[in-house]
Amino acid sequence: MEVEINGARILATFENVPLFGTVQITQTLLVAWLVLIIVSALCVWLGSGLKVTGISRKQAVAEMAYNALVNFVRGNMGPEFDRYIPLVGAIFVTSIFSNLISLLGIWSPTADLMTELAWGLVVFVLITYHKIKANGLGGYLKGFLDPLFILLPINIMSECFTPVSMACRHFGNILSGTVISALIYAALTTASAALFHLLGSQLYVGIAVAAAGAALIVLGKKSKKKFPFVVGIIAAILGVLGVLTCLGVSYPWLTVGIPAIPSLYFDWFGGCIQAFIFCTLTTLFIKQAAGD
Repeated sequence: MEVEINGARILATFENVPLFGTVQITQTLLVAWLVLIIVSALCVWLGSGLKVTGISRKQAVAEMAYNALVNFVRGNMGPEFDRYIPLVGAIFVTSIFSNLISLLGIWSPTADLMTELAWGLVVFVLITYHKIKANGLGGYLKGFLDPLFILLPINIMSECFTPVSMACRHFGNILSGTVISALIYAALTTASAALFHLLGSQLYVGIAVAAAGAALIVLGKKSKKKFPFVVGIIAAILGVLGVLTCLGVSYPWLTVGIPAIPSLYFDWFGGCIQAFIFCTLTTLFIKQAAGD
């Protein structure tokens, strides 16, 4: 099985656009707008029909998510930074949807470094604002000369690398997760195809596996242990599918279905944890810049 990983495709190119010159419409731009529309529609839906008493399940979920966001921001920054709750929430939700939309076979905007760089630049502007507000413009500029004036170039590069490091960390982890998931998916697809070829090659193989699975199910029920019971169910299903394969019934989706389970898990976990890390760094950097 061949694995191919490419960057975002250019969907359209417009020449001689006033003020911009050549403008290219890429998958990243198109899907980013799609994510924006989805998130906006979700927020409008969750925020509609709110009540003080007799709340619906939808409102309960919305309030639970909001309280979790408030506790997260206040836990990292303190209540004096409540004005950044919408920003952190927007970045988190956008990152989650941008990361997980790839599960639908759609290009993920976070697989393009420019997306993370844009987020990093927003955070960099806020960090710089709080540093100037806390120390004054003179104190901020003087900080580039500490502890020695000869370190000025290094301090400037260190300051400018803050958004780059945040962007590259998020992008690199998502990209590496995509590559690893693709490799795992390819390996499990091959293993899945080999497994069903083995089970379907001889009728007695499928019958033996199904019988072993049934024995484990009975053993698990008698001993009241979950492990043999679960293994027995899996073995019985595989055995039955192997028997049906010998009888001429084909299941091409199984070569995709089995690998998709761990791939789905890793994509969910990686996408959620990277969004959490980016937002955590955002809150901590801003608080540190404010000098609190």
